[in-house]
This record gives sequence, structure tokens and C-alpha cells, in this order.
Amino acid sequence: MSKSKNAQRLLRKPRIRKKISGTESRPRLVVFRSNQHLYAQLVDDENGVTLASTSTQVLNKGGEALKANKESAAKVGKAIADAAKAKNIETVVFDRNGYIYHGKIKALADGAREGGLKF
Repeated sequence: MSKSKNAQRLLRKPRIRKKISGTESRPRLVVFRSNQHLYAQLVDDENGVTLASTSTQVLNKGGEALKANKESAAKVGKAIADAAKAKNIETVVFDRNGYIYHGKIKALADGAREGGLKF
């Protein structure tokens, strides 16, 4: 019996997390994808704090209706880059959270790079 996509993702996640860790100067950019929304946050693992976060839900409050698609993912990426710049963060470590790097995850990463983040 084959495992669900999410069960496979949860098996990949610890393999990724043991290799990467965020610091205050170079936080971890974590991506989470639900069926309806995309979330991104900057995490300092040394102190165990979230430095900044954004999502399609937060951006929806700005007026436009965003769904979990590539265009919205790019907007979330730019928004997290703006939040990082406000805190004087230029470089991050990208944590794809077990998701395969294509589609929405890639669009979010490209949006963050466009916004000025380096990783």
C-alpha cells in the first residue's frame, strides 16, 4: 500500500531539517502549503523565534483575493522579502519543508529572490 503525498513529505522533512538551521543573521525561510493557502515565515532556530511571517490569508486582508496558486505564491515571496528587508535581513536559508521544489514552492522562492533575498 502506497503512502499519501503528505506522508511522503513528512518522511522527507527531517532529512532536510537536519542539514539546515536558521540564525538571527541568516534565518530559515520556511514554506507551508495547505489546500487553500500558502504560508512563509522567517525562523531563527538558535533562539526559537519567528522573525517575520506572511501568507495568502494575510495578503487577502489587503483587498485582493489570493488562492494557493503560482501567482499568489510569487506575491507571498515578495511580501516575505519586504518583511525581511524591514528587519535588515538579506540572506536566508530556504526550507522547502519536504515539498518538491517546483510549481508553487519554486514560484515563492523566485518571488523572494525578486524581492531581494539571497539564498
